[in-house]
Amino acid sequence: MAGGVESGSGADRRRRLAAELRRVRDLAGISGRELAQRIGLSQPTVSRIESGSKLPSVPEVLAWADATGATRETRDLLVALTESVFTEVRAPDTASRGRPLPQDDLRGVERAARRILVHQPSMIPGLLQTAEYARRVLMLAEPPCSPSELPNVLRAHMDRQLVLFDEGRTFRFLLTESALRWRPGSPGLLLAQLDRVASLSTLGNVSIGLIPQGTEAATIPAHGFVLVEHGEGEDGGALVMTETVHADLKVSDPEEIGLYRKRWSGLERMAVFGDEARAFLARIGADVRQSGDGRPADGRRADEPVDDR
Repeated sequence: MAGGVESGSGADRRRRLAAELRRVRDLAGISGRELAQRIGLSQPTVSRIESGSKLPSVPEVLAWADATGATRETRDLLVALTESVFTEVRAPDTASRGRPLPQDDLRGVERAARRILVHQPSMIPGLLQTAEYARRVLMLAEPPCSPSELPNVLRAHMDRQLVLFDEGRTFRFLLTESALRWRPGSPGLLLAQLDRVASLSTLGNVSIGLIPQGTEAATIPAHGFVLVEHGEGEDGGALVMTETVHADLKVSDPEEIGLYRKRWSGLERMAVFGDEARAFLARIGADVRQSGDGRPADGRRADEPVDDR
């Protein structure tokens, strides 16, 4: 592997990254507390990174290298190690398989990013969910959250959404009509969720594109994915995350990320935005009120205008 990174399991590469980060700090002769202050992390977080229990982001690794005065060669090795760990299929343990990704992990990724692109073809993504919609999603997971853990998981889930109001970060969403119509609860739950999407679409740093059924395809439909950009522009470091039933996939290889960018561009050409998107949401809401299940009662597609004459 390039950059002096040998092959091996993700756990092996993660342990080597932790050891290398600890080594460069020791060589610099600075304490974990001092390093934490220099790079804007807490001392416990630095300890967790050096023990291998927490995986740092690429920007955090770059800041670590700068703060310790690491050589260019060492800096490149640290980045290569980080990227090699991120590019893996990670099978969760039996207890968490089938559940959404851990909220703390997602919150850390989102807070380290400058721009996040989310494509979701099957349901409203976590950052846009109402509390009740999120609760139902967690209850539908396999295995579902237990009654004792649900309040804390739900609280962490909703706390993640605060990042949307940070104007220094940009969020772009592409949702299919199927995702908008998927109903994990009552019609009233779905109506509240549609209102939530419409409201968040008015934020200046949030763009929400909706893809109506029947739109001429500009690309082959894909599974959902999240493209996270750490720096300015497409060359600022990026990561793609996607969930499957049995495992989570993380990709940071630039060539592979380029495939996701190309898919995003095609999906974006199929979407409606702004006032047109909010009008589309209103038509779906009207269908929900009329039929109770979100399906047009008159055979009309939601993207077709209603003749009120």
